[in-house]
Amino acid sequence: MLQTAQKRDVFQAVADPTRREILKLLAEKELPISEISAHFPMSRTAVAKHLQVLAEAELVHGRKKGREKIYWLHPEPLTELRQFYELFWSNKLSKLKYVLESDRENDSE
Repeated sequence: MLQTAQKRDVFQAVADPTRREILKLLAEKELPISEISAHFPMSRTAVAKHLQVLAEAELVHGRKKGREKIYWLHPEPLTELRQFYELFWSNKLSKLKYVLESDRENDSE
């Protein structure tokens, strides 16, 4: 029986600080897992598990090159995060503007 790859939520994938650091590294250039692992105080297997979560969220892709696997950033799914936070901050800024203007009107009375 074939097991299909589970699609992970982008929010879940970037919730972990280690995975965010991996994304920052891959934003600069493609890297083999050995170089990614060198940046963290954990085993290569643990880093591979983080990369798997990122791959399931389609934030990174990898390809075999000889005996190594090379990973690179696939940033398009991050637009979901950007849209969420833009809406969030837009609402917060609108509320702040309303509060400040209300305070100004109350002060002038």
